[in-house]
Amino acid sequence: MLGPDAGFRAGQREAIEAILGDGARALVVQRTGWGKSLVYWIATKVRRDLGHGPALIVSPLLALMRNQIAMAGRLGLEAVTINSGNVGEWKAIEERIARNEIDVLLISPERLANEGFTSRVLPSIQGDAGLLVIDEAHCISDWGHDFRPDYQRISRLLPALGASVPVLATTATANDRVVADVAAQLGEHVAVIRGPLARDTLRLDAIPLADQAERLAWLAANVPRLPGSGIIYCLTVADTERVAAFLQTRGVDARAYNGPMTPADRETLEDALIANEMKALVATVALGMGFDKPDLGFVVHYQRPGSAIAYYQQVGRAGRAVDMAYGILLSGREDDEIADYFLRTAFPPAGRMRDLLAVLERAGGGLSLGSLQREVNLSRGQLDQALKLLELDGAVEKIRGLYARTAAPWQPDEERIARVIATRELELAQMRTYVTYAGCRMEYLTRLLDDPAAGPCGRCANDVGKGMPHSVDATLVQAAIDFLRRSLRTIEPRKRWVEAGGPDGASVIAEPNEDGVALSVLGDAGWGRDVGRGRVGDTGYSSALVGASITAIRDSWRPDPAPGWVTAIPSRGGLSRVTALAREIAVGLGLPFVDALATAYDARPQSAMQNSVLQLDNARAALALRPGVAIPDGPALLVDDLVDSRWTMTVAGALLRAAGSGPVLPYALAVANPREG
Repeated sequence: MLGPDAGFRAGQREAIEAILGDGARALVVQRTGWGKSLVYWIATKVRRDLGHGPALIVSPLLALMRNQIAMAGRLGLEAVTINSGNVGEWKAIEERIARNEIDVLLISPERLANEGFTSRVLPSIQGDAGLLVIDEAHCISDWGHDFRPDYQRISRLLPALGASVPVLATTATANDRVVADVAAQLGEHVAVIRGPLARDTLRLDAIPLADQAERLAWLAANVPRLPGSGIIYCLTVADTERVAAFLQTRGVDARAYNGPMTPADRETLEDALIANEMKALVATVALGMGFDKPDLGFVVHYQRPGSAIAYYQQVGRAGRAVDMAYGILLSGREDDEIADYFLRTAFPPAGRMRDLLAVLERAGGGLSLGSLQREVNLSRGQLDQALKLLELDGAVEKIRGLYARTAAPWQPDEERIARVIATRELELAQMRTYVTYAGCRMEYLTRLLDDPAAGPCGRCANDVGKGMPHSVDATLVQAAIDFLRRSLRTIEPRKRWVEAGGPDGASVIAEPNEDGVALSVLGDAGWGRDVGRGRVGDTGYSSALVGASITAIRDSWRPDPAPGWVTAIPSRGGLSRVTALAREIAVGLGLPFVDALATAYDARPQSAMQNSVLQLDNARAALALRPGVAIPDGPALLVDDLVDSRWTMTVAGALLRAAGSGPVLPYALAVANPREG
């Protein structure tokens, strides 16, 4: 890690010296690649040599921890991690910590909420920790682009560790507002060490394109021309898979990387990118903070991020140890929709949080997460966040997996939430401006990050007067459209009832649906826009969609077992567009149509249900078998126009199987546009 001729970069020695003394506090804001980790490794080494206890490092991602453990080893430090992926090692690690054999313990902020960790591990280092490091410290601040409530548990950890323990917070992405917020949470007398953020080797450009097909075409034409290997960032898991698959059809070695993958698969892909064994890794932000590849040749964004801070953190992965690297932002029509979704779900609504507290007060004793989902219409993610925020405010406590109301009063800080949301709306507007900005792009970004050294870079496409092509070949665009139209989406069957919600309290679905398919993603440049028009029009779905469905089922999907009959999820309110679609598909496939299912006219729209428990309850209340209809015993093709939670298809399939149908094969025109990362 350190060669014989190695020296400190500007500010590194100052940062190390700032945290060597008892009770010291420092916040380091330096660009990616400056060497923030070196600061805390050397400080840890010095503090350990002076007889202090292990360093505790709070870090947000497992991938980041793997890199950090490897770096620590090169400095002769014994570093370990306790996380959800190494449960079998916890006991041995805890024993080594108790024997003072560990120099560095890395944890995620979520570990601070774990009762076992706080009762067994934390006491072993309390009062004797050599150093507390808060990596990616912008996550502490709700002004930050990546606010994580569990990070705010750190402010409670500080007094528990003792006033003499030095604290170092580090980040590459913080403007003045975030810096002030983080420094305030660290306590008094915080030394702020801040360097210039502009990267001398990075050439920035932004290219507005009409839709997914044009962006896919641009990537296929231009990624092979970019230097070295790099990252293509997407906002959704589905897009990582689609982009990688299309590039592969055009001869580009691109591979998808996202959160749902196993840690082992993600690590294999990271290693392959580091070794330049592929051209591009198409990734969500699951590949982000802490990924270490100094020779990364390019970072391309398939969609526009929500803020300059988020964008700079990601694009700043490129160009750390090469003469020239590219940071290119593509922007399309769905960017605002995705950004607005993330903005709307950034904070649980105050009214829902009051509902949550009222439910807990009425219950008296503790309630499980599943029970709360049935009572409060919040998504699982928003419910988790609401409970964490209420725990941090002392209004809720978690005891042995159950949540209970405390006696502490609680009122939402609606004024602060409104200010944060207004700030994030401003950040969205700033990124819209960036796409069409005519001045220096690096200067624009670094000014938004309050960099006092911001100035024209002389390298971006605007400064030099030329960049990558902004147009795309029409033939390649058509190839992308054809690809999207051929790319069926898998509808994976649900295998378990939530909250033992099956018949007679069953947890396992006795006869789950078969794997199904959807023709498109709603709104995409393949068939998705046609589906969107059909859903709101008065004429039903077009003959083109019917024909595409028949071709997809018969020639591409070819389900096994083959369907013997067709039925439909009935539309709410007596509308018949899905039934009409299913009838036409049945005619095209030469199969009988059976109108087997009915819906309650007053059923609530499934889209209004925000979590699986309520979605299942609502689907069961809405669907029933039509009285007197004979259900064939052959495999059934079950048709709907849009699939989102999959609970409607699941309940319908269970009803059909219970009535004597053979295997149920779901088919939909589209899946709802997935926004998960």
